[in-house]
Amino acid sequence: MLGSCFSENIGEKLAYFKFQNIQNPFGILFHPLAIQTLVSNAVEKKIYTGDDVFFQNEQWHSFDAHSKLSHSSKETLISKLNENVITTHEALDKASHVIITLGTAWVYRFIETQKVVANCHKIPQKQFLKNILSVQEIYEVLQEIEKTIRRLNSKAVIVFTVSPVRHLKDGFVENTQSKAHLISAIHQFLNQNKVSKNGDAFYFPSYEIMMDELRDYRFYAEDMVHPNPLAIQYIWEKFKSVWVSEETSKTMDTVDGIQKGLQHRAFNENSEAHQKFLQNLNEKMRVLQATFPQIKF
Repeated sequence: MLGSCFSENIGEKLAYFKFQNIQNPFGILFHPLAIQTLVSNAVEKKIYTGDDVFFQNEQWHSFDAHSKLSHSSKETLISKLNENVITTHEALDKASHVIITLGTAWVYRFIETQKVVANCHKIPQKQFLKNILSVQEIYEVLQEIEKTIRRLNSKAVIVFTVSPVRHLKDGFVENTQSKAHLISAIHQFLNQNKVSKNGDAFYFPSYEIMMDELRDYRFYAEDMVHPNPLAIQYIWEKFKSVWVSEETSKTMDTVDGIQKGLQHRAFNENSEAHQKFLQNLNEKMRVLQATFPQIKF
């Protein structure tokens, strides 16, 4: 799961049901160029050094990563970046599906280096140039992302989606323009893929579901921008109906039952009834883990 914060919403659902998945090792990445940089660095096993980080507001940061990776220790940050490069490499190598969520077509270029950054880390805006990627530029980035992934893993299914989270700080008109560029570029890429038969790549319409099916504000969080749990659940059900097989859905029901059992709090933990409940729960876990030994509760 790579990209905008919506990928983490679906990633949390996958994690709950014990699918093997990795979510944004470099934190949330909002635009296509940031995702391309991560994929390229991961496949090539880039080694981060002191030249790749900088000090700002009492912390060390990387322009390639979200601020959640930032740290007060330079060595700790560099170590974490290199560790996560390997994690991403291994995940891409083994992945059955790579799900990429694009959030915005707006990018910030650091004037000093002329490099487009993944995150500005609260550096003053006057040190950046802001511009929007064209449909053609995004299309070319998507081509590069797919080509790089296939160098490592030719069998992975790549699923693109556009985040339904609106970037209203850019402006209402600018946000719509941004989403339009992303959607147009993805469909241009997918149409070209069908012609060239390069591999399995698909589009999941999470943006359209939110905008057209869930257009009432009761499906939004308090900020009126992010989908609330009800909307996330609705889109998850749509995602599941397309990408999860009937057989796997049965396994998910078993996992769900165990998860709810683990969350259960007894009035009397020493009662005979509760001890029997725990025995039954442990037996369900044992049977499931006999088939799926990677599952841990």
